[in-house]
Order: sequence, then structure tokens, then C-alpha cells
Amino acid sequence: MYAIIKTGGKQYKVQEGDVIYIEKLSANEGETVEFDQVLVVSKDNGIVVGNPTVAGAKVTGKVEKHGRGKKIIVFKYKAKKNYHKKQGHRQPFTKVVIEKINA
Repeated sequence: MYAIIKTGGKQYKVQEGDVIYIEKLSANEGETVEFDQVLVVSKDNGIVVGNPTVAGAKVTGKVEKHGRGKKIIVFKYKAKKNYHKKQGHRQPFTKVVIEKINA
């Protein structure tokens, strides 16, 4: 059984026991979170597609940790104008372990 959930403006295909890295959530470490924007659920008897979400479906997960991703370099310049700007960025994330899919 798997589900496709939407969180942080992105979509993730999850199964029970999966570990996903998503956009940072406001929940503390060790808390459980519920994702109620479930777009697709695959069951034993077939696939249920929502319009836009599946009614009554929820995915439960546990927040394992918060962190920041690898640094990327943002370099801006304008040719022939002596303009250079170098900047780094680390995107914050939340590591979530999927515990249960209710559909």
C-alpha cells in the first residue's frame, strides 16, 4: 500500500516505514504529524484517486529530526558592469518517518 501526499508545495510517494525529507515543519522532534492532503491511495483492490484529495484519507508520521541541507552557491553577476555577488544557502528540512496510512 502506498499513498501520494502533498506538503510544502511538493508531492511525495510514501509507504509505511519510509523516511522522507520534507520542507521544514513547525512540529518538534518526537511529535506525530498528520498529512491530510492525500492525492492518491493504492489499496489491495485498486487505486483511489482524489478530486483533488481523497476524502477521509490521512497519513501519519513521526518527526525524527530537523536539519539543514547541503550548501549551494548563488552567484550573480552582470557582464561588463563590475557587479559580482556570491551568496550561500542551506535549505531547512524535517526528517519524517511514515508510520501509518489510513484510507
